[in-house]
Amino acid sequence: MRSKWLLITVALLLPQTFAFGAADEQLLSRHRDDAYLAELIAKARQLHLAERPEWRKLVHYVPNLIAPGVHGMVDGPEFYNASDGKNNPQSELGATLASFFSDIEESDTQQNPQCLFVARYAWLDEQLIFDPQRLPRQSCKRYQNWYAGLNPSGLTLIFASAYLNNPSSMYGHPLVRVDAKDQDEQTRLLAYAITFAANTNETNGIAFAVNGLFGGYPGVFSVMPYYLKVREYRDFENRDIWEYQLKLSPAEVDRVLRHTWELGSTWYQYFFFDENCAYHLLGLLEVARPELELTSQFRWWAIPADSVREISMQKDMVKKVVYRPASATVIHHRLKGLNDQERRLALDLSMKRVSVGDAALSGLPANRAAAVIETSQDFVGYRRAIGKNDVADPGGLAHELLTERGRLDAVAQTPEIPMPEVYPDQGHGSSRITMGAGRRSGQNFQELAARATYHDIMDTDGGYARGAQIEFFSLALRHYDPDATWDSGATRVEKFTPISIISLTPRDDFFQSMSWKIASGWQRVHAANGNEPLAFAVDGGAGGSWSNENSTALWYALFDGSLRLNSDLASGYALGAGTSIGGLFDINPRWRMHGYARGMRYFPGQRDTPLTLGLEQRVSMARDLALRLDFARSRELERSFNSGLVSMLFYF
Repeated sequence: MRSKWLLITVALLLPQTFAFGAADEQLLSRHRDDAYLAELIAKARQLHLAERPEWRKLVHYVPNLIAPGVHGMVDGPEFYNASDGKNNPQSELGATLASFFSDIEESDTQQNPQCLFVARYAWLDEQLIFDPQRLPRQSCKRYQNWYAGLNPSGLTLIFASAYLNNPSSMYGHPLVRVDAKDQDEQTRLLAYAITFAANTNETNGIAFAVNGLFGGYPGVFSVMPYYLKVREYRDFENRDIWEYQLKLSPAEVDRVLRHTWELGSTWYQYFFFDENCAYHLLGLLEVARPELELTSQFRWWAIPADSVREISMQKDMVKKVVYRPASATVIHHRLKGLNDQERRLALDLSMKRVSVGDAALSGLPANRAAAVIETSQDFVGYRRAIGKNDVADPGGLAHELLTERGRLDAVAQTPEIPMPEVYPDQGHGSSRITMGAGRRSGQNFQELAARATYHDIMDTDGGYARGAQIEFFSLALRHYDPDATWDSGATRVEKFTPISIISLTPRDDFFQSMSWKIASGWQRVHAANGNEPLAFAVDGGAGGSWSNENSTALWYALFDGSLRLNSDLASGYALGAGTSIGGLFDINPRWRMHGYARGMRYFPGQRDTPLTLGLEQRVSMARDLALRLDFARSRELERSFNSGLVSMLFYF
């Protein structure tokens, strides 16, 4: 059908010409009213509809980066009715109007263009006021049944917090929930959710990241039961969920859902940094209010937390925020209400080391026994959800705990989990500029650094995961004074790190999480010939971390590996292994200290045993402004180096 309407469109777009040849006449639908189509196109031109933001948002046109003009973000060719529709809004509008005259009958395998492009039809009808006698309206039963099943009353932007073990979700993940008219806060799990994600079955994180960087996957919109996403995020991946209920009118909700229907039959190229879930969900929400400029704020990269922040900044856009803690968060709060004996008993019950009839349990007051059993129930359910069945017949154990809990004359010991003081949209900006000055081994220097995204372990935790670092494209330039013994009076690249990830998840008797880190890039190294070349470096490590009860301190110990590559190094490389230990200490909400010690033994290639002791401090002066003081003493190649750096950090 597209070729049929393409011929018609070409003729229609000739200036003031709406006549067709004999061959074209044979292609026309028997219901086509050529004169009326000409009227509609002329009126659309007169009203400049192709230039209106509503049309640009419906077809997802954005300005070209360099050349003049625009292009459509959607990559599926079926989304465009004109052969040049991806780059020509006027041509696409005319071809879309022409397609509405089609007499294709709706079936399980095909849709009439009025039904396939239901949002375009609705908006063009509002502007041009279609005559139903000359342009018969289609019933669109498939769309109507789909819409009735959603039974919408509103929309909620959902944000699942960061999950470092999944490359597609390490920044967090947004989706849109469709709130039904017959649901309340207790039954929202029964709603449906609109998601955008890469369409792939890839389970290898590295392969996913590489393909995602270069657009190797199609990205698609889909609608699925919300409880499945909650189960995946909150139960399987231990991610807190934030719900931003949007303040949209019924007409605005309808516009979003009509456009969701249109997007369900096409695809985009998925790019990890920019054309991702955050970007395209913003594009969907722009349809509700075309005057909003949400996606234009993210030309280079789109961070999910930043997309939530952008929505929250809009006037009259968010009416309420709801917090749904992860299963592990609930368990941690339950554990805070137990003493040491009760904690051990809850764990022993969960692992079937003791039975529900054990004297240690029966000897407790009813309310304390209830708290212990409920903690065990939650932990058994959590372990089953993530596939860690440590005991035989976990279902039977869950039933035993439920039965014993029912015998106790005590009210439910549900913990009150306070909403975090800082929401994901209220944290520091994810990009950062740093300006500082320091001294290294008697030589003064000035440093300018920039980070594209996102957060490091010394940044304030508000709105971010504690003990987590995700940095992409971090660059540091350093200028040494003219009297420096190396690179005198020159400005040089001190470090360039495309990727650096640290996950310090505290361990305890219940949660045996592994802590790890990985970083890759270029940094200055000491060579045996006295030079300080910029070497390619890969560093990684794995181990454990532990926290105190009130989470003001976090200690870690990791086994590390390191690789350096540069022709100035002996044999051109250095490969080593070692350890790193340290601790993060929050003196108060604004002041954090990080003390660390690192030792490495390089044995193949350039041989050396570098040791480093350091102390970093950060004092927050405002949400997006901080002061850093870094001190370190290191020994490499039998030489000692002292360094200090004072810097101001500006987040945006």
